[in-house]
Amino acid sequence: MRRARPGAGAPRMPAAGGGRAEPGPRGGPQRQRESRRPPAAPPRPAAPPASAPVRPAALVLVTLLSFASRFHRLSEPPHVCWDETHFGKMGSYYINRTFFFDVHPPLGKMLIGLAGYLSGYDGTFPFQKPGDKYEQHNYVGMRGFCAFLGSCLVPFTYLTVLELSKSLPAALLTAFILIFDTGCITLSQYILLDPILMFFLMGAVLSMVKCNSCADRPFSASWWLWLSLTGVNLAGAMGVKFVGLFVVLLVGLNTIYDLWDLLGNLSLSVVMFGKHLLARVLCLILLPLALYTAVFAVHFTVLNKSGPGDGFFSSAFQSQLIGNNLHNVSVPEHLAYGSVVTMKNLRMAGGYLHSHWHLYPEGVGARQQQSWACCCWKRRTIKVGPVPHAEGRLPTREAPWGQAISPAHGTSRSKRLCVTAYLHKDLNNLWIIKKHDSDTADLSDPSSPVELVRHGDIIRLEHKETSRNLHSHQHEAPLTRKHFQVTGYGINGTGDSNDFWRIEVVGRKAGKLIKVLRSQVRLTHVATGCILGSSGKTLPKWGWEQVEVTCTPYLKESPNSLWNFEDHINPKLPNISLDVLKPSFAEILLESHMVMIRGNSGLKPKDNEVTSKPWHWPINYQGLRFSGVNETDYRVYLLGNPVIWWLNLVTIGLYLLIAVSTAVAVKRGVHLSAELKELSRVVLRGGGQIMLGWLLHYLPFFMMGRVLYFHHYFPAMLFSSMLTGITWDTLLKFCAGFLSPSTAARKVYGGGVLTLVLLIMYRKCSHLHEPGVGRSDI
Repeated sequence: MRRARPGAGAPRMPAAGGGRAEPGPRGGPQRQRESRRPPAAPPRPAAPPASAPVRPAALVLVTLLSFASRFHRLSEPPHVCWDETHFGKMGSYYINRTFFFDVHPPLGKMLIGLAGYLSGYDGTFPFQKPGDKYEQHNYVGMRGFCAFLGSCLVPFTYLTVLELSKSLPAALLTAFILIFDTGCITLSQYILLDPILMFFLMGAVLSMVKCNSCADRPFSASWWLWLSLTGVNLAGAMGVKFVGLFVVLLVGLNTIYDLWDLLGNLSLSVVMFGKHLLARVLCLILLPLALYTAVFAVHFTVLNKSGPGDGFFSSAFQSQLIGNNLHNVSVPEHLAYGSVVTMKNLRMAGGYLHSHWHLYPEGVGARQQQSWACCCWKRRTIKVGPVPHAEGRLPTREAPWGQAISPAHGTSRSKRLCVTAYLHKDLNNLWIIKKHDSDTADLSDPSSPVELVRHGDIIRLEHKETSRNLHSHQHEAPLTRKHFQVTGYGINGTGDSNDFWRIEVVGRKAGKLIKVLRSQVRLTHVATGCILGSSGKTLPKWGWEQVEVTCTPYLKESPNSLWNFEDHINPKLPNISLDVLKPSFAEILLESHMVMIRGNSGLKPKDNEVTSKPWHWPINYQGLRFSGVNETDYRVYLLGNPVIWWLNLVTIGLYLLIAVSTAVAVKRGVHLSAELKELSRVVLRGGGQIMLGWLLHYLPFFMMGRVLYFHHYFPAMLFSSMLTGITWDTLLKFCAGFLSPSTAARKVYGGGVLTLVLLIMYRKCSHLHEPGVGRSDI
């Protein structure tokens, strides 16, 4: 019998650990032959295990290559590229402590601002539009921070695949895929949230995998370390973008699987199982929530000055911002008849209830004459006209802030005026609260008693500047069909029964008082039963591109149909400081999330903006232009390496085929060698986790109604790249195992891995002269 040579490659797969049984007694020649075999090596069918010094050296190599590719020509182009105009500007807001609004949680922008501050950026660059030159401003620090986090993705994926597959070639193959992908390089070189998000995402996956490897020594120091790091990275991923919830779901499913497995272990006491459960609750639920909440606490503490984000939040929140017109203001607390108020719609960017000298054009709602004039306060001037009129075109006139302008010639005061929602502070936002059944002119008398408005009262709202009543009737709204039109009607506050509104406070009982800023109210039209609201639609030029206000007959409660009173003027009532009405941190946290969620769902593509669909992404169908329109411009185009992306796509199908075949073989009880058992574990357990991660980070986008872009696929691309490394390594080992001579098996395995690496490198090296820059014609 031929003896196996010590140090030779692993024997072919069918004969390893489960070959043909030899005749003879149990202690005879068979045992003698077994004694001549070398000690069993760890299961590596095609190649011997890497020695201890090789793996750290490989980790250093891929890390250096990753950093070199991401930091090469980092300062180019020296102008704003794509979404740098948003996230660079938001970093400036943190440096200047100016409040702003964004649809994403604040951690990513906060870290960008911190990186800019530490690198010497002073927060003065405006970031107005792509293509603006940075000139003397220090922007490289913020780009460098994002490039640093993007460079860490390569060693993270390397270590994750190495832990799951115990195969150095699989880990190297994954690392080379990400090192030489032009899309990953480009996305890491600019001031964007994506590299920050993917850093925390892969940190959570790596920590989860490392924690699983410590399952045989629970509650050890390393076990607690990796479990805690998993929770920290989950908080980081959620704190950058809401899509970080996908990795939370991945870790949650893994945790449920582990706990279910522990529950079935009869050698484990119930007390010990309870300790496992409490440890996971502490590190994977309470710790991430505490850190996530702390991020918002820092966010609201730092951004304490009034800025462009004020109008997206409630009046009570705005009162806390330095420089806001509500800051340190004293107003009467409860609403009373005769009060002059402004009403703010609670939908995101809903605006203030507004009217002006402007008639609806002919054919819109109730029939009106075509001549109209507009008295609209903008920036300290009021513009009237130009207006089509029988006698010709009226000239445009301007008046200083606060000066009254009478209606233009030809406008009848008996006609219905336009009512809109206006996003800015304006004198035309002022309304007077009156009783529905009596004249309240006598309320201006200082000696007359004060009567407070209560939940359930029927009121009239008179526009202060035009003396028209808020009015609705069964005519269609200008833009939103099936909704009723809202107008300003009457002369000097007198009108008809269509001017009556019932005021109701959400969650209150009849007779309760109405508080300024805090009470959320709805106005129900008494005659028709419809509810006053803002549709969110922008009116055409004839409506000064303000927001449409309608009366909806659908009684569904939403922020569109809720209002709060902001400004409140009534000299008969005592004033209180708005500090008394300031919301708690929990209320601010809840409000900010509601605003972000509504903002995310309302994202629509801009004019001439290139968007994409989820099915475009895996096939690298269409990228994103970061910079450059003309031939002479420095052009940056986000597009993946087509060889890598199509290899990843083919691998997904190949993995499913291998996984299904392996699962069927295991289920049918097919006799497998030790090496094949190890490979089946890698395919089903390790590859299954990665495949689940890809599905969770890709499929939800098919159900999203918001605008989508190519860069949304890159978190899923990380998982598909890791799956490529694991799948092809497993497949080559399986094929090499059928070859008898160990040298031939090693050649097939090594040659296959080398071919894949060269294939991945070829496309990148073909335009290595312009790294990080993908031209649209490549």
